[in-house]
Amino acid sequence: MRIDGRKASELRPLKISRSYLKYPEGSALIELGDTRVICTASIEEKVPQFLKGQGKGWVTAEYAMMPRSTSVRSGRERNSASSRSLEIQRLIGRSLRAVVDFKKLGERTVWIDCDVIQADGGTRTASISGAYVALAEALFKIKNEGLIIDYPLNDFLSAVSVGMLDGLPVLDLAFEEDSAAEVDMNIVMSASGMLVEVQGSAEEKLFSRAQLNQLLDLASAGVLEIIATQKQVLGPEIAGLIERSA
Repeated sequence: MRIDGRKASELRPLKISRSYLKYPEGSALIELGDTRVICTASIEEKVPQFLKGQGKGWVTAEYAMMPRSTSVRSGRERNSASSRSLEIQRLIGRSLRAVVDFKKLGERTVWIDCDVIQADGGTRTASISGAYVALAEALFKIKNEGLIIDYPLNDFLSAVSVGMLDGLPVLDLAFEEDSAAEVDMNIVMSASGMLVEVQGSAEEKLFSRAQLNQLLDLASAGVLEIIATQKQVLGPEIAGLIERSA
């Protein structure tokens, strides 16, 4: 048993609240164990300079930790994001872009903002899973408004952490586990089983190809469980659009 009583293959309690904020085109609060992230999706009717005139859209992301999201207060990133935040927001953007048809989106940008209000491990993976719900909602809104004809999302997407803890593969590491893990990995995957990103490193011990396969299998099961929650939260109308676009 793990420190919180979970089985090795068990996610922390997961809850995603859709339409969490009033003003964004799409928003969600994702709660994964004690980790909480507010995710929003905002539509801007223009694209970066390098895409102008091509009839294609763009998705980009920003990520931040709120000052007291951890046990010790950290200062706000007022002028520029930290190297860690930059790396994570690039990961979020890359992950979401993998399942968007930019021609269907047209010449507009979706801005994804992920703000961690409480951190207990897995903030980047929770951000991706929550941001996907916010993105799906925002795209559904502009489709209903007639701004786009075809729905641009072509697959479901989520992310989860896995690792080796005391020689055993475990799913969805809380902070205390993450700090003690011999191997730490973050996996982004689509519902169709395609890998978007694999981030992994040996923190204390080398790991084998067989252990890597175990971790990927564990992550795949976790991703599908998260996606099942996303489908339930988005409802049959949006989920059906995504499934028909696949």
